[in-house]
Amino acid sequence: MPTDKSQDKLDEILGQVLRTHSEPVPTDFTALVIKEIEQARQQEILEQVVLQERLTLAGCITFGLAVIVAALVFPARIVAVFQSYTESLTEQFSSLLGEIPQAVETVSTDWQFYTILALVLLFTIGSLVELFVDDSLRVA
Repeated sequence: MPTDKSQDKLDEILGQVLRTHSEPVPTDFTALVIKEIEQARQQEILEQVVLQERLTLAGCITFGLAVIVAALVFPARIVAVFQSYTESLTEQFSSLLGEIPQAVETVSTDWQFYTILALVLLFTIGSLVELFVDDSLRVA
């Protein structure tokens, strides 16, 4: 909300400009102008909120599509993971250790794809945080 000082300054500037103007000016002209400025600011804030919500929705859709693609591309591995729950914890751990060199080799050959996938995941997480975290909890 503008201070009395800024409103007086605006009144003075408007008065100088309108003295040369031939039309009559209503007495509450400054208040009307300030009200229009506030409405324009509120509209701008509303547009930013709508954009953030659209980006969040796009992030959620992208994350969902990434999960679906992962399920289509790696179905055997997903089934194997679910079946491996019947194995003991040490067997799972040793099989994971055995797959680390293969995973490193896969990532090193297709690092561009995995970089883009990581960026999409980070964007999705950021969008979800933006959507669900209250503004008062954020660090400025």
